[in-house]
Amino acid sequence: MGGSKTEGGTSSSSTTATVPVIANRRDPYEVLSVSKDSSDQEIKSAYRKLALKYHPDKNASNPEASELFKEVAYSYSILSDPEKRRQYDSSGFEAIDAEGVDMEIDLSNLGTVNTMFAALFSKLGVPIKTTISANVLEEALNGTVTVRPLPIGSSVTGKVEKQCAHFFSVTISDEQAKSGIVIRVTSTAQSKFKLLYFEQDNGGGYSLALQEDSEKTGKVTSAGMYFLHFQVYRMDSTVNALAMAKDPEAAFFKRLEGLQPCEVSELRSGTHIFAVYGDNFFKTASYTIEAICATTYEDSTHKLKDIEQQILRKRTELRQFETEYRQALARFQEVTNRYGQEKQNVDELLKQRDSIQSSFTVGRSVVVGSGSNTQPSSNGGIHTKIPGGSGDGENNNSPNEEGTSDSKSKKKWFNLNLKGDKKAT
Repeated sequence: MGGSKTEGGTSSSSTTATVPVIANRRDPYEVLSVSKDSSDQEIKSAYRKLALKYHPDKNASNPEASELFKEVAYSYSILSDPEKRRQYDSSGFEAIDAEGVDMEIDLSNLGTVNTMFAALFSKLGVPIKTTISANVLEEALNGTVTVRPLPIGSSVTGKVEKQCAHFFSVTISDEQAKSGIVIRVTSTAQSKFKLLYFEQDNGGGYSLALQEDSEKTGKVTSAGMYFLHFQVYRMDSTVNALAMAKDPEAAFFKRLEGLQPCEVSELRSGTHIFAVYGDNFFKTASYTIEAICATTYEDSTHKLKDIEQQILRKRTELRQFETEYRQALARFQEVTNRYGQEKQNVDELLKQRDSIQSSFTVGRSVVVGSGSNTQPSSNGGIHTKIPGGSGDGENNNSPNEEGTSDSKSKKKWFNLNLKGDKKAT
C-alpha cells in the first residue's frame, strides 16, 4: 500500500536487524553534516550523497568506508523517522536504545554462500529486506538509464534481471493529476520485486524518492503507489516482525506502528519516472506494470481515506491502552503472587490445628474414679478389677462354671460394691 520512503536504499542486499548499542556513537546530525533545524528533504539529500560515497560496492578496497556507510545508515534511520528524531532530540541515544532502532546491514559483498544463507532466513520468516544496488542508483542519478513510456490506462509486461531495474515514464495531464494516479505492479509468477519512484534531480538525472516491496496476495505478488491528494500510508511489516521476535505479547501493541506516511501524496501534471527492480538473489522477475487514473476508483479512494484515519485513531488508543494493560498486568501478577502466599498460609494454619487436635485423641489414657479397683490397660483404656470375677485371682469361677449356678452367686454378682465399701452379703 503506497510508496515507502527510501531508507538505506543504496545497498544491493541487506538484512533488517535491531541495532546493538554502538560504542562512541557520533551525533547523527554531525554524521550527516546537517543542522538540527534541517528539513526532511535536506536530511534525505545529505544521506543520499554520503551513502553513495561510502557504499561498499564502490569501496571494496577500503574497509573504513563500510563502517562509515553503516554509521550514515544508522544516523539516517534516526533522523528520517519523526518519532525517533523527537526522542533523540529530547533524550539522546538512551531513548533510542530503549525503543530499539532498526537499520539495514549491507550484505552485498558476502558472496554466493552467504547470499543463499540470507535467502534461507528470509524463507524462514526472518525479516530480510533488500535494497537497491549502488549501480542502479548511480546510473539513475547520472541520467544514463533507458526510459520507456507508460501511458495512463495502459500496461507493460516484462522480465527484469536480478539486481537490475526497468525504467518507465508516466505523463499525466492537469485533470488526471487532480483526480489522482495509481501505479501498480503484479506478478503471476510470484516474483519478488520493488516498485520505485524517482524525482528529477538538479543535475539532470533521477534520485530515488519512494520504494515499495512486493507482497504476496493470493496467487500473485503485487506492489502499488497511490497519489490521491491526501496522506497515504504504507504498512511496514518488519516493525511487527521484530516486535514479535523480542516480545510476542507486545507485538499486538506494535502492530499499527508499522503504518508509516508516504513522502509523496500527489503528483503534478508532467512526466514522472517509475521503475521495477528485480529484487531476487538468483533469478529474473516477471511483472506487469500499469498506470491508472483514480477517477474510476473514486469510491475506493474515499474508503481508503476513511479507513486509514480510523487506523490512526486506533493506534493512538492502543498506545494509551498498552499503558493501562501493563499496569493491570502488573497488578494481576501482584494479586496472583498474594493468592499463592495466602493459600500457603491457610494450609499451614489448618495443618497446625489438625496436629493440635490429634494430640488430644491419640495415645492418651483416660482416668475414671479412684482407688485400687482401677488401673490403666495395655491398650490405653480402663481396666477395672472386679471382686470375685475372673480378674480377682482367688475366685476364678464364673457364675455358670461347669454348667452350674446358684442364686446366691448370682446375687453376689449383681450386688458388687463398686465404691469399695465393705458390707456383709
